[in-house]
Amino acid sequence: MVADKELKFSENSLDIYGFLSNIYGINVYDADKPLQRVLQYFLGKIPSFHDLGVFAGRDLLEITDYVDKVSRPRHIMWDINGNRVDRVWLNPAEKWAIERLVIDFGINKPPYHGGSWHEHYAMGYLVSDPGLYCIITITIQTAYALYKYGNDELRKYVPRLIGDETPINFGATWFTEIQGGSDLGANTTTAKRDGDIWRLYGDKYFASGVGLADIALTSARPEGGKAGAKGLALFAVPRLDSKGNLNFIVRRLKDKSGTNSVPTGEVEFRGSEAYLIGDLNNGIYYIMEDLMVSRLANAVGSVGIARKAYLESYEYANKRRAFGKFLIEHPLVIRDLMDMEITIEGATALVFKAINEFDKSWRNRPPYNERYHYARLLTHIAKNIAADAAAYVTRLAMELHGGIGFLSEYPIERWHREALITPIWEGTSNIQALDMIEVITKKNAHITMLNDLENTMAEIKTYHSIAESAMSIVKNVLETAFTLSPLEIEFRAKDILSSLGYAIAAITLAHIAEKLGIDRYAIIAELYLEKYLQGSYKVGSYDLGKKIIDIEEG
Repeated sequence: MVADKELKFSENSLDIYGFLSNIYGINVYDADKPLQRVLQYFLGKIPSFHDLGVFAGRDLLEITDYVDKVSRPRHIMWDINGNRVDRVWLNPAEKWAIERLVIDFGINKPPYHGGSWHEHYAMGYLVSDPGLYCIITITIQTAYALYKYGNDELRKYVPRLIGDETPINFGATWFTEIQGGSDLGANTTTAKRDGDIWRLYGDKYFASGVGLADIALTSARPEGGKAGAKGLALFAVPRLDSKGNLNFIVRRLKDKSGTNSVPTGEVEFRGSEAYLIGDLNNGIYYIMEDLMVSRLANAVGSVGIARKAYLESYEYANKRRAFGKFLIEHPLVIRDLMDMEITIEGATALVFKAINEFDKSWRNRPPYNERYHYARLLTHIAKNIAADAAAYVTRLAMELHGGIGFLSEYPIERWHREALITPIWEGTSNIQALDMIEVITKKNAHITMLNDLENTMAEIKTYHSIAESAMSIVKNVLETAFTLSPLEIEFRAKDILSSLGYAIAAITLAHIAEKLGIDRYAIIAELYLEKYLQGSYKVGSYDLGKKIIDIEEG
């Protein structure tokens, strides 16, 4: 058990963070058997992230907490000689951590070196600090668009964006404007052709990676283009123009409740040099593809946050005494930990199922095939379910810690703050639900989903009754949805998304149990089904809960 392990602190008296965190020094990958089993299920093997587990459970925990509490990024507007530079000064330890992740651990390399997106996202799960992982995500998003749709000149950025060449470059994705938010069709940034290049005019209101980005992806409407989202094109904007001058202005950095390791600010384009990516008329499709990359990152980061909050809570429950017993000996604490564990494992299985479908279809181009639309459907669902899971689990973790959980000096309070951005970033829950309805009603992605789930059901023998209960919910939800008016289906869209997500997660958990021969996953599938789709636990759930809260038994 994790609780029986002595944390091995060094003799160095500067090693203070272990007094603030109960999980500091734990290898967060080796301890996380559920993550390993999910990867085994999808990849057929358990990859080795031992060294990253050490780094993520020690240095990275301390660095990201210190940045949040003490040393946030700072906007450097002018250099000593009076030149406008608009750079961001990061804590040197954060710079070192990013370079280690990109260069040494190769977090952005797998899809471009014969590996899979599962590996990239598994490493993102282990990082899970959403600010630092945002820097990495917007960089791999930039690499994705340039690699897939850029011309030869733009593709030259890719080796430095993924860490094949040094010094590394950073990317960014700037789509959001103040007047529209998630409504990209309301973008007012315009693009005017100027010989072989374009020039952009406008503003971006939420621009993460400002002051770091060497090249950014941005949406803009070509002059004279049609209104709405389909009139947008996708452009690459280097930090410096062709004459070596600053190509855009960083207006300011924003104060945020969390994600403080990523500098987020406002950008002004005033004739900024830009380079068209791909076809002028397909910009919104490229943008939606790029958002799929970050929505999956948001989802996997959400369950990574939830897992760290759970680890802190489990350790605390094994050490803290109340009413003459350790917390872990109280049935209601076991109930809380059980709720947290099944929520994390259901969401994790669902997220990696979405990643698995994306991995199979990411090279597809417009007009897309059914596999791509299915991946998109699962991404919308997984993003929502995982974000809700992070907010729920971290809230329970704070409550389990009591007043200590509300104190900012300890990490559990930060995990809850960090979790609260995940339902908002990369499209709110309303946006995910509406996009899910669109991909069902216009692209028939539910047909591919039903075929996939039926094939999965056919392989589940031992735990078929659990999976069958979940499958009947999928069918009933879809049948009911197609009887609703357009207004009613929009009104119920989030309920439809949640029911489908919980049911798919339960089926996937049952299939993991069948495929890997591990009864624990059948227990989790049954409890997950009871909690999220049947409304209450059955008699005997207490004994089942005691069996699953130790994740090392996974």
